[in-house]
Amino acid sequence: MLTLADLGPVWLSLRLAAVTTVVLLILGLPLGWWLSQKKSALCSPVSAIVTLPLVLPPSVLGFYILVALGPHGPIGQLTEAIGWGTLNFTFTGLVIGSVIYSLPFMVQPVVTAFESIGPRPMEVAATLQCRPVDAFFHVVMPLARHGIITGALMTFAHTIGEFGVVLMIGGNIPDQTQVVSTEIYTYVEAMEYNKAHILAGGMLVFSFIVLLTLNVLNRRAERGGR
Repeated sequence: MLTLADLGPVWLSLRLAAVTTVVLLILGLPLGWWLSQKKSALCSPVSAIVTLPLVLPPSVLGFYILVALGPHGPIGQLTEAIGWGTLNFTFTGLVIGSVIYSLPFMVQPVVTAFESIGPRPMEVAATLQCRPVDAFFHVVMPLARHGIITGALMTFAHTIGEFGVVLMIGGNIPDQTQVVSTEIYTYVEAMEYNKAHILAGGMLVFSFIVLLTLNVLNRRAERGGR
């Protein structure tokens, strides 16, 4: 059986997933809106950069984030200059890596939702003398809510299951950077398969619930659109 100490990585994973999801909601919504408008020649290269984590091996992505956060990297030099030290092997470093790694899981559903709305709602809002910012929050956001919810759920679930990137950036430090996926790895290495089974089974059930929830939401959205 798992003890309270064994559950520490579970709470850390939930905290990491929650912070990552909030950060990506703040960053992903304006980025997704900008990409959906396709008004700049930069949209294609930026979209490719956003999608990179889907095709890059986690070890490659984790390595470059590790270098960037290190003492010789641009972010590491900046954080050292302002007295924060380097962020490798810290919770903040895990958040940065998770935000980059989960970026496409937030942005892609949001872009799809914004594109499905089309320009008409914003045009109608403009004729009613509604400011663009107000129209975005009060017209576009409610219409795109299913895509936003999908992005948030996918981001949260994906962050919970991260392994390669978090291992590269944070290592596997108990009570600091050890999350569920790395704890399972530790149990397998120690041949404690019973504990690994419990955590892996919990991850399996959690992932199934998330996907089931998304399917139910999509079906409701399809019925509402008819």
